[in-house]
Amino acid sequence: MTEILAPAMFLCLVLALFAGFPVAFSLAAVAGAFGAIGVTTGHFNVTFLNNMLFRIQGTFNNDNLLALPLLIFMGMLLERTGIAEEMFTALNRLFGRLSGGLAYTTIIVGAALSAITGFVSASVVAIGLISLPVMLRAKYDPKLATGVVAAAGTLAQVIPPSLVLIILAEQLEVSLLEIYRGALLPAALLVVSYLSYILLVTRLSPERAPSTLGRDVAPQSQIVLEVVRAAGPPLGIVSAVLAAIYFGIATPTEGGAIGVVAILLLGLAGRKLTGRNLRQAMDVTGILCSGIIFLLLGASFFMLVFRGLEGHVWIESLFKFLPAGQVGFIVFVNVAIFFLAFFLDFFEIAFIVLPLIAPIARQLGIDMVWFTVLLAVNLQTSFMHPPFGIALYNLRSVTPSSVPTSQIYWGAVPFLVLQVLMVGLLIAAPQIVTRAPAPAASPGAINIELPAPEN
Repeated sequence: MTEILAPAMFLCLVLALFAGFPVAFSLAAVAGAFGAIGVTTGHFNVTFLNNMLFRIQGTFNNDNLLALPLLIFMGMLLERTGIAEEMFTALNRLFGRLSGGLAYTTIIVGAALSAITGFVSASVVAIGLISLPVMLRAKYDPKLATGVVAAAGTLAQVIPPSLVLIILAEQLEVSLLEIYRGALLPAALLVVSYLSYILLVTRLSPERAPSTLGRDVAPQSQIVLEVVRAAGPPLGIVSAVLAAIYFGIATPTEGGAIGVVAILLLGLAGRKLTGRNLRQAMDVTGILCSGIIFLLLGASFFMLVFRGLEGHVWIESLFKFLPAGQVGFIVFVNVAIFFLAFFLDFFEIAFIVLPLIAPIARQLGIDMVWFTVLLAVNLQTSFMHPPFGIALYNLRSVTPSSVPTSQIYWGAVPFLVLQVLMVGLLIAAPQIVTRAPAPAASPGAINIELPAPEN
């Protein structure tokens, strides 16, 4: 009976999720039910559950997770104080004279907002409220406008210091600092690919993204000065936080704390921080962090019972039939996650699927930093999948009813293709993420001299 308990447990969890039950409570309920069945039938040692106390303690003592509320709070402050909207307005005046200028501005602001917010849904809603009405009033093609907003919002998946990267580092037990370093270049390449696509579209069909030439007659020097004033401080804060983390000057938690203080001071200096928007930012941060903690605890309980029922042995047996070793495993996992993302969201995949495959990846000798960044880019597609992508649902909530849902779906497809191409590029060229190890010192070059003993 032992060999069927683990598959049955996984199947029951899938059924519970498809039935619409909350993920965190589904994980805990299924784990509790099958733990009781295992104890009753003598296939599960009840003392194994004592480890849950240590897992709970480890979750609350985890240094990486301390960065979550700080980074989320920093992003919420940026949105609620209107700093992000001012940054968009200023950059719009700089690029608005170009065909597709509003789209370029949306990607740039989206990248900055994503780096601070670190949460896709928050980024999509914020960018949608700020930039989508402006693009639609400028007679942009609704498919292009909505696609740009969705793509800009999902950059929160891969641009450090990302909430998603923190969760992946925790689930796959990888150094968060190394993941941040490894994700920088892929994130930059994604931003460049989005901008390049917009350039291509505007060259081939300029009517899809008309310029706003003539609407702003201010001198270029005045516009540049306005951009520096509005966009310089928030972009400087983001750059400083990322640089401090990247070069090891500050931990992600310390970087988040510095960012929060800087945004608070910026809001106070501009008289944009009020008790009302401060409380709103704190409320949203508390809700998001509480949900993530419940997910972590539920996933930890599920994995504990699943391993107690020898579920990891069952998972390993499934992957024994894959050909080509590391290559076969990497291709299969990425294809499977891509299609699972049609039905499961990021949190369900991150808390349920990834912990099951991480031990196998380690057994195969796969670089876990590269593997984590690769999965982060792949999971980015889960937010853009028509018709179930959560970013598209978020975008639908802030899009005027005059724009059909089908146009939102078709607008997301080109950017989804770019994300898939990035996954292929990272598989073909892992050195984009990984760094060459430092050359080993030659034993012959080491000369140690000891003083002669005194008589």
